Amino acid sequence: MKVNLQLNPLSAWVKKEGKPLIIAGPCSAESEEQMMQTCSELKNIGVDMLRAGVWKPRTRPNSFEGYGLKALPWLLKVKKELGLPTTTEVATPEHIEQALKYETDVLWIGARTTVNPFNVQDIADALRGVDVPVMIKNPVNPDVALWVGAIERIYQAGIKNIAVIHRGFSNFQKSKYRNDPMWQLAIELKTILPEIPLICDPSHICGRRDLIQAVSQKALDLNYDGLMIESHINPVVALSDAEQQLTPHDLGKMLESLQMRNNNSENAFFINQLEDLRQKIDNLDRELIEVLAARVRLVEKIGEYKKDNNVTIFQLERWDQIFKTRPEWGKKLQLTEDFIAEIFKLIHVESIRKQTEVMNKRDLNIS
Repeated sequence: MKVNLQLNPLSAWVKKEGKPLIIAGPCSAESEEQMMQTCSELKNIGVDMLRAGVWKPRTRPNSFEGYGLKALPWLLKVKKELGLPTTTEVATPEHIEQALKYETDVLWIGARTTVNPFNVQDIADALRGVDVPVMIKNPVNPDVALWVGAIERIYQAGIKNIAVIHRGFSNFQKSKYRNDPMWQLAIELKTILPEIPLICDPSHICGRRDLIQAVSQKALDLNYDGLMIESHINPVVALSDAEQQLTPHDLGKMLESLQMRNNNSENAFFINQLEDLRQKIDNLDRELIEVLAARVRLVEKIGEYKKDNNVTIFQLERWDQIFKTRPEWGKKLQLTEDFIAEIFKLIHVESIRKQTEVMNKRDLNIS
């Protein structure tokens, strides 16, 4: 289901010269010298916008939480001397007032704020009558509706220059990422809000600088509008998130290595081949749905037998057998085990739902 918001295009409020928008800067503004050194080098490598955390919401107390109001003049000096727009995170109406007082060009709402509709509404109320672009990070937990709700609240405050930042989601499963990208959720958001600019934050997805290039390339391959990457003149001594920050030099080398892809092609052969392959996929998808429907009918039959014999719906041994064998079958056909496992988790959920429906269906005794 699409949501119709009359948003301005990204090009209406930031210059990116026909390429993906690149936002970069330190995780935290630590000193005027650190800001000027870092941002001067970032300008030299062609960054479009400078970022820095001024207020840092931390998971636990007694860790560095930013210099707050003290750091805003540093951000303003960088803006005036380098001639680049700046952005920082805000989490309260007071943050908004102070950031705008020091001429911050773009505000962003962090993941810990987006997750709370009350906080987002407070920010939206403070933004009424203010003409400033706002970028909204995804909520910490994987909830697209919550993300869309935050966008709508800011939009209803009169803000038309809005973008979203995909920074990954909390996940209790073991992962090489600090925050699981869950790309499908960002794609789902774009299907709901096709016009909203989508920016990737590989720094917070990865949590490690060695993973940033691959995630950045994946975002560009998925047609993201830009990247927000943390960069520090000397990451080793950074006061926050040292492991995920790149030096400006390393960031410049990484940006040069990224492959920029076209949104489409006018090559007639390519278009014909693509259409032919998509038609074959459509045919296979129909067959796949027919097979799934046949499987559901068998599941319903099993549910009826279980009901007649007073047997529980969930059978652990059977589930263990399915969960073990199906990924193995997929692997033999060059499909990843994780891919097949996720598919059958969904199939199993639907099977339980169907059998529950059968179990709870009342028998009609018609005389």
